[in-house]
Amino acid sequence: MAITLTDQDKLALRTAAYGAVSLMAAAGAAGSPHRIATHGSIALASATGPVGYVLAEKSKIAGLNGKSVAEIADHVLPALTAAMGLLRKQDPAEADNFRSTVLVAIEAGARADKNGSGPALAEMTRKITGALDAA
Repeated sequence: MAITLTDQDKLALRTAAYGAVSLMAAAGAAGSPHRIATHGSIALASATGPVGYVLAEKSKIAGLNGKSVAEIADHVLPALTAAMGLLRKQDPAEADNFRSTVLVAIEAGARADKNGSGPALAEMTRKITGALDAA
């Protein structure tokens, strides 16, 4: 099945995926936020299929530099749910690809934290997974 995404759709997918990594980095700020963000971003860059092409595109993503984790979450969690809904309508297999790509990225980020995946990162992983599954 072919998937057709507008530029706005593509930006929404990038916002959701890179936002999840940013959210993990913000939640793990006491540990290694830069390592979390780097490892998570590398994992996103390893995506394949149509999602991989979308995530590889370069664009400015607004709303990922909030003043608090709560502010970033208010932007990112709904974006994850919307991205999954958008993809499920067009190609359920690509929605599954997006979901697994985001989960691999946040796991890679959590493992990169020098303090290990503590309670804050574990809880943020749960919230991100919940947002992905809410669509």
